[in-house]
Amino acid sequence: MGAERGQLVEEYGPAWSPGPFERGTDGPHVVLAGVDGSPTASRAGAYAAGLARRQRSRLVLVYVLAPTAWTGMASGYLAAAQEQAYEATIDEMRGPIRNLADEAGLPITFIVRRGDAFTELRRAAVELHADLVVVGASESRGHRIVGSVANRLVRSGLWPVTVVP
Repeated sequence: MGAERGQLVEEYGPAWSPGPFERGTDGPHVVLAGVDGSPTASRAGAYAAGLARRQRSRLVLVYVLAPTAWTGMASGYLAAAQEQAYEATIDEMRGPIRNLADEAGLPITFIVRRGDAFTELRRAAVELHADLVVVGASESRGHRIVGSVANRLVRSGLWPVTVVP
């Protein structure tokens, strides 16, 4: 992982540039999608990729490693095992992202961050000047009470948010 806040950034596909202005086509330049390997996040990533391809936008996929409350109390062995699991998940995500970038000729930035999913997705969207944020709907029943990441992003009101079921 990179030094800056435990962040990893990888670029796939052709270099992205917004291109010249063309009437009727000034849609989103940067489409950001939160991905985490869940079925709804995978659908959100696919939806965002299709939109980015059609609009000739830059696609940014953000995966947030959200450590559990037990992480700080875990022994060195358990922390190393969790780190290995994170690396395995990241490796599993790279293949489909690289294939999509190559097959669709789509510029994709893959970012991995550590922390709270809402905070890191929001931070990435602000830093990258995202025009649209796409996330999957929560599959957790507890989020009806506490509020899901998608719900919190919508309420922040900084950009349009598409929630994919």
